[in-house]
Amino acid sequence: MYKKGNYRETDKMSDLICENYPMLLVMSRFGIALGFGEKNIGEVCRLNNVDTCTFLTIVNFLSEDISLPLPAVNRCISLESLIIYLHNSHDYFLKFRLPHIRAKLLEAISNSTDDVTFVIRRFFDEYAEEVNKHMLYEEKTVFPYVRSLLAKKRNQKYNISIFMKRHDQIELKIIELKNILIKYYPGATNNMLNSVLFDIFSTEEDLASHNRIEDFLFIPAILELEKTF
Repeated sequence: MYKKGNYRETDKMSDLICENYPMLLVMSRFGIALGFGEKNIGEVCRLNNVDTCTFLTIVNFLSEDISLPLPAVNRCISLESLIIYLHNSHDYFLKFRLPHIRAKLLEAISNSTDDVTFVIRRFFDEYAEEVNKHMLYEEKTVFPYVRSLLAKKRNQKYNISIFMKRHDQIELKIIELKNILIKYYPGATNNMLNSVLFDIFSTEEDLASHNRIEDFLFIPAILELEKTF
């Protein structure tokens, strides 16, 4: 059982990680490495040039596992820090997590018939491409738009409402893959396949958290920024 939120900058970073080990991903996506000793969260953030408020907002948001109403968004969030976090999350999914799962999945089903292997591989590759398109749109369109707002430049042809309308839930297709493997994959017990399923479950949760951060922290902060123009 994880500890609920309400972490403060005076809490030790090591306590945060030991009490909520998924926060290792949050820490790494802010570019914070291990080896911080007994330092508290505020000290570690400052040493790594990370905005402490943004770090704590994400940590507590994910720890509480709630959906904040728009007025409750913490106004001290740094949008630039949040973009860095989201960009590093994209790199993690596209360059590490999904390729890692693909390699393990192909190894796990290597003894299957060619038809089964082909269908599962194609399904996964189509899913990975869908995630890539989703995240590439944010990298090429949304992030530059927000940075232009921060530079006091407004693009009259674009606003964050356009992104909101097309912000699909990219974790849905991986749920389908998980269900195919659980319900229909033939064969005896396969430890490697079970390991892949654990990875898929974890990735499903991680992608859902990623979307929640965008929906309930990133987008509301941009809406507030747009009001200043």
